[in-house]
Amino acid sequence: MPIKLVPHSSELTDAVNAFNARMHAGGSRWGFYADPNPDWIPKQDGAVSWREYHLAVENGEHVRGGYALKPQKWLIHGETEWVTDWQGPFTEALINPAYSALALRIIRDMLKKHPLLFSLGHGGSDEPIVQLLERLKWTLYGTSACLRILNPYRFLRLNAYLRKSRRNARILDLLAFTGTGKVGIAAIQTALRLWHRPRRNRARAEVVETFEDWADDLWEQNKGYYSCLAVRDKQMMNTLLPSTGWPGGTRLKIYREEDLIGWSVVHTKDMDSDPRFGNLRVGLHSDCFGSPQDASEIVSATHDFLAARNVDLAFSNQSHPEWIKGFRNNGYLTLANRRVFAISPLFTEKLEPFSKTVAGLHLTNMDGHGPHGFED
Repeated sequence: MPIKLVPHSSELTDAVNAFNARMHAGGSRWGFYADPNPDWIPKQDGAVSWREYHLAVENGEHVRGGYALKPQKWLIHGETEWVTDWQGPFTEALINPAYSALALRIIRDMLKKHPLLFSLGHGGSDEPIVQLLERLKWTLYGTSACLRILNPYRFLRLNAYLRKSRRNARILDLLAFTGTGKVGIAAIQTALRLWHRPRRNRARAEVVETFEDWADDLWEQNKGYYSCLAVRDKQMMNTLLPSTGWPGGTRLKIYREEDLIGWSVVHTKDMDSDPRFGNLRVGLHSDCFGSPQDASEIVSATHDFLAARNVDLAFSNQSHPEWIKGFRNNGYLTLANRRVFAISPLFTEKLEPFSKTVAGLHLTNMDGHGPHGFED
């Protein structure tokens, strides 16, 4: 059964729909994009980032898998490099073991196209794709989740992740109804703020529609503080966050009194039976930039904006120690190794000396597949 890896095209849309139908009928929640034209950052002349789709096609007619790539300009040790995020691979192996070798072939195909390859996400080490990457000698680097509960009662009653068992649900209900949970959560978040003793916050947020020349100025002023990060000038950010369409979001300029010190992007959403958040109203710090020394104030102003939008829970995924500290300074609980930054062997070489480089790595949701599940 010859399988070829080819670019997605309109001629294969029906075959993708058939693939998705087989996957769902087999009990998988995964599928692939039927439209060959990405609705987020389609490729254009002179693009600094774009999305592209590729398919595994058997006998010229049956789609057996697919993957998405997002090449993007990064700055590594002061040098500009093309680095690529991958999404997938989604294969029929999830419902048919005859295709169990297809994921390995797809990963090799991705590496031929874009050797500086990474993926951000995944679950635990028991995931088949994570185990496969370990066997292929990829570097798996854990990044942190930062979260703060703003409405303890609704969090205890409506979150899904902690309420998976009936016993846990009863305990959380008791904490909610007695008020014990509210007191305990408030005490933890207050202790975090007091323990880290952040400097007095004087920052404020201002909503803007697009990134302008001020973003270029901030990029030039602060890029040298990081050893590795995706480019975050106005062209890149307006590419990733267009004024219309996916992924939406709110762009914030952050000021300390009258001085511009950074920016952030937030998404908010009322969840509906989400596997993690249940029916909570959740705010996501999607992206942020500025000097690491100003992280606490940038986070503070961004958090105040989210709090004013009545979110029950605010969270972010972060890698840089100073940004993680900035969230902790603002009462966020920080959980290590919650998302895997999976790095190809050649990309790992570019990051040497690895331990020193990742200490200056700035990585957020926008560097991967974007804020999926948080479209405004």
